Amino acid sequence: MFTGTRVRRRIAPYLFVAPFVAVFLAFSVYPLIFTARLSFTDWRGSGAAQWVGWDNYTYLLTNAGFWGSMGNSAVLWLLIIPAQLVIALLAAVLLNNAKLKMRSLYRVAFVVPFVTPLVAIAQVWVVVFDQNYGAVNGILNLIGLPDVGWLTTSTWAKPTLALLFVWKTTGFIVLILLSGLQSIDSTVYEAADLDGAGRGRQLWSITVPLLRRTIMFAVVLQTLAVFQMFAEPFVVTQGGPYGSTTTAGYYLYNHITRADLGTGAANSFLLVIFVMALSLLFVRLLRAKD
Repeated sequence: MFTGTRVRRRIAPYLFVAPFVAVFLAFSVYPLIFTARLSFTDWRGSGAAQWVGWDNYTYLLTNAGFWGSMGNSAVLWLLIIPAQLVIALLAAVLLNNAKLKMRSLYRVAFVVPFVTPLVAIAQVWVVVFDQNYGAVNGILNLIGLPDVGWLTTSTWAKPTLALLFVWKTTGFIVLILLSGLQSIDSTVYEAADLDGAGRGRQLWSITVPLLRRTIMFAVVLQTLAVFQMFAEPFVVTQGGPYGSTTTAGYYLYNHITRADLGTGAANSFLLVIFVMALSLLFVRLLRAKD
């Protein structure tokens, strides 16, 4: 009897985690293995998959469209990440101030865009930035400036898309940085006040260094989000004009529409490897500073 009880106690933990392990294997590990195998085949969604070896990867690595989509995503990253970090950091510092009136209301205001459905926001963006009837060009006309093709010219399409992404996701980054700020001991700032350090000096010499890990975490998350960006160009620009907003995520979608699933699987793995390499680089830079 004693032996049976001891055996049950040893088995019980494994029984509790078994449902999670089963779900993880079924919906994470198996699809990953299946996709890895699929990336070496030519498969159109039906019939037998034809083994083609490294042909899909060779095609993508020598394809101008693939590198163009990666370049578009890289430009969007440069337009989004630095500006978003600055805005989110300043907003988080202000919202962390206990003396700020209606602080809870402002926090909710920052979160609302993030929880609003992306497709709805993208549709609003299409209307607001329409070249002929949009509100933005209407304001420009009132002050005597000509219309701008915000969504129809290669020059302005990327910044307009980047602005949408910043407006949609900055609230999430504010929450992440705000949680990091609240973990900083207030006595550090009190000591800085006694030493005569101003608010700007405290922000640069205390807040930013102590938030370095939190900031790096936010950068890694947003890097993944930028290179996976799909809904924004799909709804707002359809990847145009002239492919200028065809992101890496949108280019991957094109393989699905052509039922070229083998090449799409290879594309997804190349994208994962690239983003992983960037993330490891950011972590390496963090460790070097530590």
